[in-house]
Amino acid sequence: MAGIVGVHGIGKYDYYLRAGRSAAGAELAMRRKWDRYLHAALGGEARAYFAEIAYFSHLLRDEHGDADVPEAAAVMEARAEQVFVAWARQLGLGEHVTGALKSFTGWLLERLDGRSAAFAKLFAPEVAAYLTDQAGRERSRQAVAGCIRKNRPKVVIAHSLGSVVTYEALWAEPDLEVELLITLGSPLGMRNVIFEHLLPAPVNGRGERPKGVRRWVNIADKDDIAAIPPQLARSFTGVDVEELVNLDWIDFHTAGKYLGCPALVPHLRPFLA
Repeated sequence: MAGIVGVHGIGKYDYYLRAGRSAAGAELAMRRKWDRYLHAALGGEARAYFAEIAYFSHLLRDEHGDADVPEAAAVMEARAEQVFVAWARQLGLGEHVTGALKSFTGWLLERLDGRSAAFAKLFAPEVAAYLTDQAGRERSRQAVAGCIRKNRPKVVIAHSLGSVVTYEALWAEPDLEVELLITLGSPLGMRNVIFEHLLPAPVNGRGERPKGVRRWVNIADKDDIAAIPPQLARSFTGVDVEELVNLDWIDFHTAGKYLGCPALVPHLRPFLA
């Protein structure tokens, strides 16, 4: 079969830095890890499952890798705070929090355990960057679409924020055909944070499976604070299968846990002959 294309999620900029600011190096390091993760679920002889990981994290940063211009940093901080507040509301933490981001963050982190706090620090800035930086958003979509076009995979596995980028990329280029789209820990249905801001915009409160996708499987951990709600079929037509899983009480959102999940296996087996 043509290899699987993977699309990564949040918190992967460090791969780029460790590879000497090389996107190709970051992709290779991540692909090797994802192959190991998937092998843990599938067993048998170790092999290369992924043709490529569509890498885009560096495209959401400025040319220096950081928002080090004070004015730009202030704007990004404000946008991140908006996303952070909206996300916190999804957890039922209240709608009357005001004040500076620092004060709000301190209040929020007192009410969340360590795993949620660590996730939130990554979640808000990266999602805010994708939703508000139109140039970075377009570059990210093009990177994912270009990777799919080059490899022509039958299967695309998109994790976390990568599911959002993939959804928009496939809609933007409807000639791209994928037999199976698997979304893992997807925030696509998160109201007031992502769902209403998708391109194309949902119609009458519902999104739709991209035209070039034949089958859509969504897998989410019941405690994943990125996948709110975990069931995408409530918000999107064309989701064929929903799998609600219990991965780990600490590692509830990592690609490693999702790719090693037994629920993934029966959906991939037909493509691995």
